[in-house]
Amino acid sequence: MPIERVLFVCLGNACRSQMAEGFARTYGKDVMAPESAGLAPAMAVPQETQEIMAEKNIDISTQCPKPLSLFPPGHFDLVINMSGYPISAIRSAGRPNSTAPRGTTSSSW
Repeated sequence: MPIERVLFVCLGNACRSQMAEGFARTYGKDVMAPESAGLAPAMAVPQETQEIMAEKNIDISTQCPKPLSLFPPGHFDLVINMSGYPISAIRSAGRPNSTAPRGTTSSSW
């Protein structure tokens, strides 16, 4: 089975998407290559977020907030929108030439 390139997107890339990336790296490393990004990235991942993940034995201390613009268009197989903003804000991160990247989901948290 090929490894899927997965992007978790939220607003600040400091909590939700960082946690999702950490869980995906830990529990899905055999099926996905996860990354995370933010529409307006924070300066750092809060210590509290790192501590909560450490309680689950997941170390995200080396992860940092990244802008969505860091990744080239079409780089990901699956884009998961955790921002609550419309898919159009993150469309360019998924596969090109589609109305929405395959598997892209939108949810409001």
